[in-house]
Amino acid sequence: MPVTTKDKRVAFRKLHDTGCFVIPNPWDIGSARALQSMGFKALASTSAGFAWSIGKADNHVTLDDVCEHLAALCGAVDLPVNADFEGGFAHEPEKVAANVARAVKTGVAGLSIEDSTGDKTKPLYERALGIERIKAARAAIDADNSGVLLVGRCEGFLVGQADLAMVIDRLQAYAEAGADCLYAPGIRTKEQISAVVKAVHPKPVNLLLGWPGLSVAEAAELGVRRISVGGSLARAAWGGFMRAAREIAEQGTFNELGNGYAGGELNKMFS
Repeated sequence: MPVTTKDKRVAFRKLHDTGCFVIPNPWDIGSARALQSMGFKALASTSAGFAWSIGKADNHVTLDDVCEHLAALCGAVDLPVNADFEGGFAHEPEKVAANVARAVKTGVAGLSIEDSTGDKTKPLYERALGIERIKAARAAIDADNSGVLLVGRCEGFLVGQADLAMVIDRLQAYAEAGADCLYAPGIRTKEQISAVVKAVHPKPVNLLLGWPGLSVAEAAELGVRRISVGGSLARAAWGGFMRAAREIAEQGTFNELGNGYAGGELNKMFS
């Protein structure tokens, strides 16, 4: 029986009820299908990984680019897909709402909104505006009873404002504004993670793990509900590509190509 968009959204919400799950981040259809074949229960897009795949820097893709990409991912797998929707591709709450409504129509099961501005002199939106943007996203999601899960993100630790109290205050405000799941990318220590989990309980927390450190079991012990890896899988893939290509370009040898994944296995996975 075909898996419908509604099925995916219902299943995605259920995943957030108990336990801890990993929501890895593919950057194209092939990587999405590969992750599905490994038994993951849900996926999340990566703004950085997708941008690199089309030859752009992170945060330099367009709304059209992203919506086309999200529709392709959702159509390629039977798993729920959570959208990295950056800052909603607009500043004003009403424009964020319009863009979120468009993203919902791609078939995503979840969607995150950041509070980073892209302006180095003022990297975070004013608290009140950040709250209004989450409220606008919530209203857009609820307008057609889509059931899409809304993730509220505070980017403080990623933009050089590593003030845990400020981040927690914002996450709590975003939860009150309608965010179903909370996310503070950049927190790393057990103390930071535990503090965030306790502060927004009973709402679930997404933890970014893009470096060696905590295991899934350790994150679960801290109360984390889901783990994403951002652009890290894409960076790992680019690492292999760049090492092999540079060896050929600079040394004229082909040793790194011996570390590639077997073509036969890839054909088998995608057949």
